[in-house]
Amino acid sequence: MNKNYASYIDHTLLKADAKKEEIVLLCEEAKTYSFASVCVNPAWVKTASELLEGTDVKVCTVIGFPLGASTSEVKAFETKDAIGNGATEIDMVINIGALKSGDDEKVGQDIASVVEAAKGKAIVKVIIETSLLTDQEKRKASELSRAAGADFVKTSTGFSTGGATEEDVKLMRGVVGPEMGVKASGGVRNFEDMQKMINAGATRIGASSGVKIMQGLQSDSDY
Repeated sequence: MNKNYASYIDHTLLKADAKKEEIVLLCEEAKTYSFASVCVNPAWVKTASELLEGTDVKVCTVIGFPLGASTSEVKAFETKDAIGNGATEIDMVINIGALKSGDDEKVGQDIASVVEAAKGKAIVKVIIETSLLTDQEKRKASELSRAAGADFVKTSTGFSTGGATEEDVKLMRGVVGPEMGVKASGGVRNFEDMQKMINAGATRIGASSGVKIMQGLQSDSDY
C-alpha cells in the first residue's frame, strides 16, 4: 500500500465556534501529514495562508456556505475576496433551490460566476449537497458543474441531512468522467471510510478526522 493517502485529504474545520488556536493546530497537523489542503471558513483564510506560507499545503475555503442560497454576485465577490486573502481552492455550494425548481440555467450561471471569479487563481469544487437531491438531480448538478468549467464536484457540506456515500460518488464519477475531480465529504471518519470512497471514484476527501485517518493507515500492516 504505497499510495500517498495524505494527498487526498482536505483537512477541514468549518465549525462556527472554531477558535484561532484550533485553526493554528489544523495547519500544524496539515504540515505534519502533508495533507492536500486545510479547508476553513473565509474569515480564517488569511490566517491559514500565513501559517502555511512556504509549504505545499493549499488553503481551501467555502463559498455560499452552507446553504448555497446567496446570490451569484455575492458568491463571486466572496471568491475574489478569499483568493485575495490567499485561498487557492474554492468549494462553492450550488443554488439547491434553483436546481430542485428545474432552473438549470440559473444553477449553471451560478457555478460559472464562481468559476470565472476564480479563473487562473484557484480551482473550484462544486458542492451539490447529495442528501437533498434525487439521483436525477445529482446527475443534473454534476453535468452543470462540468459544463460550467468547474474542476471538481463534491458530495456534501457536512452540515445537512447526510454526507458522502459510495453510491453517490460512483454516480458523480460516472457523470463527470475521468477528467474532473470528485470530492467525498461528510461522514468520512476513518481509513476504511476513505478507502471505500477512493475505490468508488473519489480523488479528494474532505474530513475533520484527517489525523485519525492517517493514524489508522499507519497502523495498517501493509503501510
